Amino acid sequence: MDFQRSFIDKIYQSHSHCPECPSPRIVQEFFEGLLGVLFPEYAVQILQDTQEVEDKLQYYSIQLQGILGRNKKLINKDSDIVAKDFFAGLESVFEAVHEDIVAMYEGDPAAKSKTEVIRSYPGFYAIAAYRIAHLLHQQGVVLIPRMITEFAHSKTGIEIHPGAKIGKHFCIDHGTGVVIGETTIIGDNVKIYQGVTLGALSVNKEDADIKRHPTIEDNVVIYAGASILGGKTVIGADSVIGGNVWLTKSVPAKSKIYYKTKMYDASAETTDMFIFKNDA
Repeated sequence: MDFQRSFIDKIYQSHSHCPECPSPRIVQEFFEGLLGVLFPEYAVQILQDTQEVEDKLQYYSIQLQGILGRNKKLINKDSDIVAKDFFAGLESVFEAVHEDIVAMYEGDPAAKSKTEVIRSYPGFYAIAAYRIAHLLHQQGVVLIPRMITEFAHSKTGIEIHPGAKIGKHFCIDHGTGVVIGETTIIGDNVKIYQGVTLGALSVNKEDADIKRHPTIEDNVVIYAGASILGGKTVIGADSVIGGNVWLTKSVPAKSKIYYKTKMYDASAETTDMFIFKNDA
């Protein structure tokens, strides 16, 4: 088959402008390999002693340097410094994800063990990917953190932007369809169910540098299908947001937000939103 020269030239130009871009496969191998070091349930082979653990961490540190070093547009400082700072902060990620595992285990009566959570819960995989990606994001790395969370998105149906700020003891139950936007802030001990959107009211490009997504304070539960939108929207601590609720305004602490349906006749119904504030 004969191809038009102009088409071939266009493809060549796209390749020449990206001479050393890290491939998605390499980034995924780095993430899943590191996940296997941190959590043996994901390891291809169990590490036998502390020296082997240290060697593996060193291996992935060198791999990260190589990934970042291939394209200087990914970072604004030396790749070896970024890799060093990332691995210095990895213990905090390890501890945080273990707290998340406890939250998922304690929050789901169906969970028989923490091992089951690690091996089979999409929430674990998505949150672990987010916390690793967020640590890279904090180092000023662009693109790679997004690639990592998108691997998790494609595997679990849970989309968490690496720029979001999420506190301790975080639980996503079931998870499919969850969206957590870039400027979302989530406190400690928060639990959300499938289909929850923590999104923006505007998708205008000029709003890219402002807070567009909501703030969820400590000890909040958000049930399936709820949408909470807007950078100024704050869900007060100890609140419960019911299923399929649509919120674009803040609610105070200890609120209960839910929909109640009243049937007026056989062919029509109206749905009203009621807010119950518990001051006790």
